[in-house]
Amino acid sequence: MVAFTAVACPLHDDFMTRAILEHYRCPEMRVTLALAGELSSEPGYFSFGPETVCFGRSSGRSLAPTPGNRLRDLSRDVTSDGPTLRLPFDLSEIVDNLRRERYAARGYAGSRSILSSEAIRRIYYRFRPLLGISVRKHLQKLFLRDWVKLPFPRWPVDTTVEQILERVLLLAMKAQGIESMPFIWFWPEGASSCLMVTHDVETEAGVHFIPRLMEIDEGFGVKSSFQLIPQKQYLLEEGLLKTIAARGFEVCIQDLEHVGNLFDDRDRFLLRAGSINQYLEKYQIQGFRAGRLYRNADWYEALNISYDMSIPNVAHLEAQRGGCCTVFPFFIDEILELPVTTVEDYSLFHILVSYSIDLWKNQIALIMEKHGLVSFIVHPDYIIDERALDVYKALLGHVSRLREQQHVWVALPRDVNRWWRERGEARLVADGGGHWRIEGPAQDRARIACASIRDDRLLYTMGNRGNV
Repeated sequence: MVAFTAVACPLHDDFMTRAILEHYRCPEMRVTLALAGELSSEPGYFSFGPETVCFGRSSGRSLAPTPGNRLRDLSRDVTSDGPTLRLPFDLSEIVDNLRRERYAARGYAGSRSILSSEAIRRIYYRFRPLLGISVRKHLQKLFLRDWVKLPFPRWPVDTTVEQILERVLLLAMKAQGIESMPFIWFWPEGASSCLMVTHDVETEAGVHFIPRLMEIDEGFGVKSSFQLIPQKQYLLEEGLLKTIAARGFEVCIQDLEHVGNLFDDRDRFLLRAGSINQYLEKYQIQGFRAGRLYRNADWYEALNISYDMSIPNVAHLEAQRGGCCTVFPFFIDEILELPVTTVEDYSLFHILVSYSIDLWKNQIALIMEKHGLVSFIVHPDYIIDERALDVYKALLGHVSRLREQQHVWVALPRDVNRWWRERGEARLVADGGGHWRIEGPAQDRARIACASIRDDRLLYTMGNRGNV
């Protein structure tokens, strides 16, 4: 059991510190984050320490128009004046630019694939149902052929947001003259990481495979969510939805018609969002995923959802390039984003032509280094084949071992959504005896951890339980 010295800190509502406080749920710090100077009018790319690519405005230095290997390292421009840490950028703005992929509209070469053309994309998806899978695979490889050359986001997992937040917290602690900071641990019961399995159902064959897939998942002690398309692709039967729910699985809405054009036009999107909202209300569904992971986070407010699962961590192998560069949930206004942090099964099998879980295991390990959210998309449609199904079973076996041996929390999306919101309402309170306790709806399941400075890095250790 670790005890922490209680430090009385004045409360303040500083936009610059929002990203730190929301991620760590630590006490309000005495350190003040301030801008080192007036921000530039135009955003650009820079680094903040090794192996990071950031996008936004800065003070005092010219920025690169595109991501590359020789970006200015603005970590060298951070200064402190007593407890005031002066940053050459607005921390919350930079984090939001990555999470919401706002860099994609400004100098991001990775977005300029052949499918970036709306006309070509419409033609492709119009004739897609008529194309054999071999033809589709060939075309998709052609569309994605430059993916290995993309320097940003960082393949196969990008944790830039976490690296930025860790570095700023470390510098803030140094400015404040403390070596350790208590915070509310990321996952319930002190779990090392979180993992969720989701199934996007694209065809009638996939629908028919759902009962067997639930049996397979249950055989490994895993409950998963099924993202179903409400219109045109197949008949959405209420009996199936009730069966899925009765067995402890979850149902989410996937797009409206799954034709890849949900976000092409704002006015059409609003009309379709109205239809999606009707299905959400009819079936009492909280979660959503956009078809083929086409997305626009700035339009989400039109959807009556509690959480979304459409933004990849690294989208090199998706038709819409980009990535949120984080392995943790984050809020888009009132909607919680649960990012897709591993490669989809279709891309693994048919683009990378790999029938091994080695890449998935590598991604899991990288995500768990940051104690983040491991999330999978596995389509019933693409694992009907026994060879692919064997790979999926091998993945489930690995997931079971992670749960048992490394205390990974295997959860449904709705449970992750509920937990992250409860954690966001919790706070650390000094008890006057040199210890901290947790107050709020998460207090029974939450744990207190400590971020300590070791060799100019942050080291996390588990502390005591809430209300102790």
